[in-house]
Amino acid sequence: MEEITLIDRIRTGDESAFRELVTMHRSYIFQTIFAVVRHKKDAEDLSQEVWTRIYFSLPQYEGKGFKTWITRIAVNRAIDFKRASSRRKEDFIAEIEEAVPMTGAPPLEQGVEHEILLRETTAFVREKLHQIPPNYQDVLQAYYIHHQSYQDIAHAQGITIKTVESKLYRAKMWVRNHWKEEEFR
Repeated sequence: MEEITLIDRIRTGDESAFRELVTMHRSYIFQTIFAVVRHKKDAEDLSQEVWTRIYFSLPQYEGKGFKTWITRIAVNRAIDFKRASSRRKEDFIAEIEEAVPMTGAPPLEQGVEHEILLRETTAFVREKLHQIPPNYQDVLQAYYIHHQSYQDIAHAQGITIKTVESKLYRAKMWVRNHWKEEEFR
């Protein structure tokens, strides 16, 4: 019953009541999302989004099954994110494959050695790309492959420019920490 009281207070504009509600269910929402996306940073980002959706959806809440209701919001958002990430990953790999084709006859002056090297390089790059967390792939792809500005990325993803900067920074740090330069020589 405490949730109903908090919801009533939130509906009257009491921001501290929403903070209490978040505190009560924060870890549950995070764990629910993490179970779907399996990546801590993505789950943290999505948790923030889900709490925003919950807040703005409270006027439509009918007063029964609150935990079920917030779970459905969290799971739906996590599934949407997972689907979008999967599509972005497929698109990302397809673009790399187009940029570095695996098949086709090599020019006569390059020969078979070049073809083998090209295939090995493409396979290596594809393997490396699969290692990048989906939340980082989208911003890396937008910035480095599509040459989009921070503002364009922010608009396309529905986030702030500061968030784009932060995601790009984290993505670069991830690559720096997980990939060794010697592997690419």
